[in-house]
Parts: sequence; structure tokens; C-alpha cells
Amino acid sequence: MILKLDNIYKDYIQGKLVVPVLKDVCLHVEKGEYVAIMGPSGSGKSTLMNIIGCLDRPTSGSYELAGQDILRLSDRQLADVRLHRLGFVFQNFQLLPRMTALDNVALPLIYAGVHKKARRERAREALIRVGLEDRVTFNPTQLSGGQKQRVAIARAMVNQPDVLLADEPTGALDSKSSRQVMELFEKLNDEGVTVIMITHDSGIAGCAKRVVTIFDGELAERKEEVAQ
Repeated sequence: MILKLDNIYKDYIQGKLVVPVLKDVCLHVEKGEYVAIMGPSGSGKSTLMNIIGCLDRPTSGSYELAGQDILRLSDRQLADVRLHRLGFVFQNFQLLPRMTALDNVALPLIYAGVHKKARRERAREALIRVGLEDRVTFNPTQLSGGQKQRVAIARAMVNQPDVLLADEPTGALDSKSSRQVMELFEKLNDEGVTVIMITHDSGIAGCAKRVVTIFDGELAERKEEVAQ
């Protein structure tokens, strides 16, 4: 088991009101799974992703990642988990516009203390893995939306994380680029990468091998409809 969330609650305080966002969420993910978490805006899916990504802490519950009790870690230790165990892919790419694709991908390796020559070699290998070996010297302004997202995926994978987290990864893309990005996630998953994806789009969610739905902060497995 790579990830275990049990009895997760998350409340926010607004003035004197306690606003519940996540309610008794349980999610277990095996190593190598490809899971989509699907829900509408306001359902709690981004809050859940922030907890999985060690960007926020639940009000109560338990969370283990690769056998480690995440909720016992300090902020410094959580930063180390985010750097080495988790890869993040965002809707709006979050690339630095004045840096080349190669240098954008190499950024996490700088924080990990990897030597410059090794950084460049590993970043180049990551770009080859996502099919951008001919774009290593291009800046983000010279890339299409789909190419930018592939650079972001290469950056997320360069530290060989335990889990790849994708938050609405096709939200800023046209349909053709969306298909290409989803094909890349499928390829990475076939290579053994554990993928957890947040989406509001049932078509995108359907690309995953397992779909869970979230609504009003509660999680449920999506059951296939029985043919009549």
C-alpha cells in the first residue's frame, strides 16, 4: 500500500462558524494504481489533494505515505516528503518563463542537492521520456499548451517520486493536447508510476483505471452502470 487515508476530516473556521469540508474520507491506493478523484467545484477535491500532497493537514484522521506517518512530521520533514516522494502537475503548468524546458525540469534537483552535470543529464532524460527531446532549449513562451504540460510532467517525475499528483491537468488544454497528455499519464502508469488525478471531467476521469467520486466532502467508489 503506497497511500492510506483513514477517517479524514477537514474543517475550516469562518468567524464563529465551523465549516466542514471533508467528512470521514477513507482512500487506500496501491503502488502502481491510476486513480481519478472526480467531483464538481466545491466538492472538497482540491482540499483532499492538498492533504494528499502534504500542503495542508487534516483536522483529524490518519495518513500514511509509503509506510510513513505523515501527520507526525514537522513542516521541514513535510517539505522533504514533497520534494522526494511526490510529483505535482498543475492546471496552469507553473513553469518559469525565462528558463528553458531543461532548466525548468532540473529545478527540483537543485533543491535536492544534485550536482549540475547530473541535474542536466537527468532533466534531459525526463524530457526524452515525455517526448520533448527536441525542445530542451525552448522557453515556455515557445511551447504549445500541451508541450508546456509535458514539461511540467517531466519536472514532476525527475526526482522519481512515489506518487504523481495531477490537479486538473487538462483544464487549460484543447481537446487534442488533452488526449496527448492523458496518453502520457497512461504510458507512465504502464511503466509503474502511481498516478492520482483530480478532475471535474468524467471523460478525463474515465482514462484512469479506478474512479472515486467526491461530493459534499464525502468519497465513494464510482460503480459501473449495470446494462439493462
